[in-house]
Amino acid sequence: MTFDSLDPTLILLLAGGAAVLALALAAYLALRDRRGTGEAEALAQAQAALMAEKLATAQAELAGRLSQLAESQAAAQARLAQQLQAQERQLSKSVEDRLGDMTRRIGETLDKSSTQSTQSLTELKERLAVIDAAQKNITELSTQVVGLQDILSNKQARGAFGEVQLENLVQAILPPNAYSFQAQIGEGRRVDCLLILPNPPGPIGIDAKFPLESYRTLQSAPDDAARALARKALGAAVLKHVRDIKERYIVPGETADSALMFLPSEAVYAELHANLGDIVELSYREKVWIVSPTTLMATLNTVRAVLKDARMREQAGVIQREVMLLATDVDRLDERVGKLQTHFNQASEDVRQIRISTDKVTKRAGRIEELQLGPAEEQALVPPPERLAGE
Repeated sequence: MTFDSLDPTLILLLAGGAAVLALALAAYLALRDRRGTGEAEALAQAQAALMAEKLATAQAELAGRLSQLAESQAAAQARLAQQLQAQERQLSKSVEDRLGDMTRRIGETLDKSSTQSTQSLTELKERLAVIDAAQKNITELSTQVVGLQDILSNKQARGAFGEVQLENLVQAILPPNAYSFQAQIGEGRRVDCLLILPNPPGPIGIDAKFPLESYRTLQSAPDDAARALARKALGAAVLKHVRDIKERYIVPGETADSALMFLPSEAVYAELHANLGDIVELSYREKVWIVSPTTLMATLNTVRAVLKDARMREQAGVIQREVMLLATDVDRLDERVGKLQTHFNQASEDVRQIRISTDKVTKRAGRIEELQLGPAEEQALVPPPERLAGE
């Protein structure tokens, strides 16, 4: 049997027992001091017996109360154990429910996360495929750029590049009979393109030039002084090309008195007109017109209009002659229509005369039917049977 050391009833009982023991001890000590007399001893013994009896009674009450306290404590412990078991079952059920709900939520979250992860991975794969395709395009473009750089770094290849661009522009705008590539003019010289125009002005030569080294030197110049020197070198290179074209591709009596210098670069053309206007003026005086891809397209469209006008002038005489022949044919047709009208009028008169005759015959037949004949006359009018049979 166990007791709670902090129980109030137990504390009171122990305090009462301690008080009784203290009183008995005090009485005993008082009587021992008076041991000298017999009455005192007898009185002390009587008081000690009384106190012992009271002490026994108190101990019995204490024992009963301790027994009651033990029973109540046991009942309280039993109720507490039941309450603890009920709370434990309720707590266990609550924990199980919460764990089940948490497990369900965790499962749903994991499923959702798995779906999102799968979708994200799919999108990532698609984007990687797009990036891979773009990377391939970039690689191909890099290869093409490298090839273009190789072409532009070689003078012969660069010249061929300019000629190909010139041919594409000319073929896209002019009819096939209006140009000739690598045409021979003068004393065994060949021009990149010869525009075949009527006189005046006559055939015009086009030569493709690409002063790329001088332009690159200008673009990579570190300071103003180097830039000025590079720009001067670019002007000298362009002027040399202009004079070469004048000497080689302007042939008196065979070509026009001017020629075209084709620059297959808008940047070089813009640099000339922006910072080398004196070179452009010199080219005008030399009658060599510098053109870029854009200005060449405009020039070729003008040439096409000139060719169309020339063809129309060439065909004007033919058209006039055909119109005169057409007028003669119309007069002849009018004469024949007049004759036909005369025939129609004569036929109409003949038909009118025939109608008059038929009207007369009809009227006479009517008068004959109106005549009243006798029996003898009717018999005379009836043909014989043989004649009817023969008929």
